[in-house]
Amino acid sequence: MTQPAMAASARATFVHRAFYWWLVQVKHVLPPTIFFFVGFNLILLTKHLILKEYGIDYSGLVIATLAALLIGKAVLVTDSLPFMHRFDGAPLIQPILFKSAIYWVCVFIVRLIEGLAHFLAHGGAIGDFPAYVVEQFSWSRFLSIQIWLMVLFLIYVTIHELNMLFGDGELYRLFFRWRSSQAKLTRRRRIRLLTQLNRLTEANSIETISERGSPQYAELVNILHELASPSVPPVAPP
Repeated sequence: MTQPAMAASARATFVHRAFYWWLVQVKHVLPPTIFFFVGFNLILLTKHLILKEYGIDYSGLVIATLAALLIGKAVLVTDSLPFMHRFDGAPLIQPILFKSAIYWVCVFIVRLIEGLAHFLAHGGAIGDFPAYVVEQFSWSRFLSIQIWLMVLFLIYVTIHELNMLFGDGELYRLFFRWRSSQAKLTRRRRIRLLTQLNRLTEANSIETISERGSPQYAELVNILHELASPSVPPVAPP
């Protein structure tokens, strides 16, 4: 291969890897962004209905969108920190409270930095910011938003942890695809299949199970097909 062709191939590989990396980040950011976009708009709708009683018109769609994007970015950055997985494997209440608190603190700091940026953009000096925070900063509004953020973080992290516990995509199937009776049958069926797989591996060596054409190999393939296709009715092994 010539040098220009190698350079073109290297560029194409780099672009492919960069696009794949970007796609992974988007998939990571999208769920919290959508969740908090909906959550913030519900809060703003409530505020709009309350202010409407006093003849005050209020709309904050742009604010909710920017805040949701900010939260999504904060979740992406925070999830990359090693200590975020400290309570993985512990009872669910521990990682839920721990991750919610970390997200809350990170957003608290980011919102303070955002306030500092606005203060400097309007001609303030960085040395005057502490006095501005103490004397003029709207802490009641700031903390009311932080309280709602904690509630939303607790809901989001709980859903995320349950989804990871049951298997990625399992909650979606439970809520939107399976009937409750079907979910119970599927759970029992998987337990039966895993028990059958355990008996198969205990009674036979890896070499026997791996031998194509053997009854043990056929049974293994049948079990794997059933596990991979929860919507298909179970088939009796040969």
